[in-house]
Amino acid sequence: MEKERVHQHTSRLVLLAFFTALGLALSYLESLVPIPLGVPGAKPGLPNIVTVTLLYTLGPADAVLVSLARIILSGFMFGNLFAILYSMAGFVLSFLSMAALKKTGRFGMTGVSAVGGVMHNVGQLLTAVLLTDGSVLAYLPVLVAAGTLAGIVVGAASGLINRRVSRLMNEVK
Repeated sequence: MEKERVHQHTSRLVLLAFFTALGLALSYLESLVPIPLGVPGAKPGLPNIVTVTLLYTLGPADAVLVSLARIILSGFMFGNLFAILYSMAGFVLSFLSMAALKKTGRFGMTGVSAVGGVMHNVGQLLTAVLLTDGSVLAYLPVLVAAGTLAGIVVGAASGLINRRVSRLMNEVK
């Protein structure tokens, strides 16, 4: 029995490490491909595919753990302390929104992700307001549209992944 528990714990640890590495790889890919969205620093949010997938497969605790590790590591590897600050602010607001909507059971993965995309941008914008003169609020309409679109793409990709790996994920829960 103890051997099986150790195996399950090790399998879970390897899976979380895999998703952290996948999130880092997606962060790196995103840093390589500049996408002109009309807003400085705006990105499509590809690493959030990992967050949404984990929220739906392994649960919120594992999604938070992997996301925080990814944000900190990618910030140091591909960004700076400000990148970590903005990403963390966006993540907190986004994740709390997604977890609350998922818990209601009234929204599908794509809808939850779309709200997460918008709230990620709102969290980053609120941080920018605190650090600047507040003129960045002019970007809000563009960020809402970009966050919605990015969230839909992330949610659709997460749904495809979820359907293919849900059985595997349930084995390590």
